[in-house]
Amino acid sequence: MIFQDGQHIHFVGIGGFGLSAIARILLERGYTVSGSDRNKNALTTSLERDGATIYSGHHASHITGADMLIVSSAVPASNPEIAAAQQQSIPTYRRLNVLSHLIGELHGVAVAGTHGKTTTTAMITHLLIESGLSPSYIVGGVMANTGTNAGNGTGDTFVIEADEYDNAFLGLYPEIAVITSIEHDHPDFFKTEDDLFNAFRQFIARLNRDHGILVACADDPGAMTIAAEHRKSRRLVFTYGISENAILRAENIATNDDGTTSFDVVQGQTTHGRANLQLPGLHNIRNALAALYVASVGHDQMFADVIPHLATFRGTGRRFDVRADVNEIAVVDDYAHHPTAIRTTIDAARSRYPGRDLWVVWQPHTYTRTKTLWDDYLTAFAEADHVLITDIYAAREEPLAGISGAAIAAAIAHRDVRHTGSLANTTQTLVEVVTVPAAILIMSAGDAPQIGIDFLAEKGL
Repeated sequence: MIFQDGQHIHFVGIGGFGLSAIARILLERGYTVSGSDRNKNALTTSLERDGATIYSGHHASHITGADMLIVSSAVPASNPEIAAAQQQSIPTYRRLNVLSHLIGELHGVAVAGTHGKTTTTAMITHLLIESGLSPSYIVGGVMANTGTNAGNGTGDTFVIEADEYDNAFLGLYPEIAVITSIEHDHPDFFKTEDDLFNAFRQFIARLNRDHGILVACADDPGAMTIAAEHRKSRRLVFTYGISENAILRAENIATNDDGTTSFDVVQGQTTHGRANLQLPGLHNIRNALAALYVASVGHDQMFADVIPHLATFRGTGRRFDVRADVNEIAVVDDYAHHPTAIRTTIDAARSRYPGRDLWVVWQPHTYTRTKTLWDDYLTAFAEADHVLITDIYAAREEPLAGISGAAIAAAIAHRDVRHTGSLANTTQTLVEVVTVPAAILIMSAGDAPQIGIDFLAEKGL
């Protein structure tokens, strides 16, 4: 399958981060782009503004004139647009099938991992943009610095977030692969931890055999398991982290009065410079180290020239995204929905807002994940002062007996944990009980950010 000039490409499920990003790249390359989804959102509105045709809902007539369909993994085969394409012999592809053709002859940098891949991908992109290298990029969130989740650059590098779900990252053949972490997740697709690790092994096997580089987090056991296996095959492996065995390390870490973070970037006995980062948390320091390596060594630049650009990185949507900090009440959105990410994000909030009452709002994401990681969730909220748990965001799933927001709230041993159910009831609870100074941390991969929007409106903040 080859993209050809003048094609009309239709996307089924264009509102998701994965397909909307591909659509944006192709739109900026001059293709005719159309797409449909159940509802329009900010991503589709942006595409529509820039020339794409967007439909609400799915209907066979929407594919009129299309030369090919690209279909989200969340869309069932019974979709009327897919059925119409089959009847008309219009080629239909999933994300896995198009990524390598999208990257083409560009130098591919792929960032994979259970946690941290969105921020790390965005950081690499930002550092390359600020260095004047104009990369093409796909990020699983909207970058604050560019205002989009994708862009078609004029340089010779394509930076892409390598999504493991549905094995989408197995459509990539990168020259540099970053692994931030590996931990069992997406149990609806990866039934066992071994299934997940085997997928990562297949991903790494796609590295360029002549000069491919694996960049792995030395602080993560899963990433280091894959790195050790890769090293045995005499492939290039570079490690980063806070631990002493990392090749590129962060030392003399400090949290500044304004909530920013500073650290020395050290390799062996050489200190390359002191980095400043707007985002809190040790996990973001690790993300920054990976980005610095890729943007520096991976692109023949000096660390000293690249490090200052970290200070202007403003993050991505829903990754410790400070919606407001007014009258001693901060509202923060974060995508955390895995127990490890929840712990890490709570620690970052403690670092960013010392002395404030920490209210954690958690929207469990999918029934299978809640069931599979149940025991880990029970201890994930220990460092929060208060925990509010909504109903489970089902996404593509049907309910499972005995698995609910109320059930897991009852099982968590915490001094103040409660099941608040709906988004509206959770918002009202916050309005009634939060007192200053406070930080409200809303953790969700679903629609719970609406709680923060409504809370601020109710409080007049």
